Amino acid sequence: MGLKIVENFDSSFALAPEAKEALFSLLTGEAFLTQVTEQTAWTAVEFTELLFQPVPYSTATPKGMPAEFEKYKESDEHIIINVPPNFMFKAKIFKPTRLCAIYRKGQSQLD
Repeated sequence: MGLKIVENFDSSFALAPEAKEALFSLLTGEAFLTQVTEQTAWTAVEFTELLFQPVPYSTATPKGMPAEFEKYKESDEHIIINVPPNFMFKAKIFKPTRLCAIYRKGQSQLD
């Protein structure tokens, strides 16, 4: 069985306003921000409100993401995380099945 090469993949999606609001609430919750902060060893993180659907690896998308988001992967000031599946379920998002969120290094309240 060989590999199937995907030439074109439509990564566009739209979230219903209620689903987007619910998801953003979960992604900006204090407990989750603390968890992301601990994983990065930064003093604080801020959700950029940027989401994207991962795409198959190809010559056009070697990092598995739409090209316009690659700059965040290379940045020392940003981190890309997979949106937890339970967040997707709680926000009632079933299509797309996976999303990634981008966070920015933030300033701690103590700084």
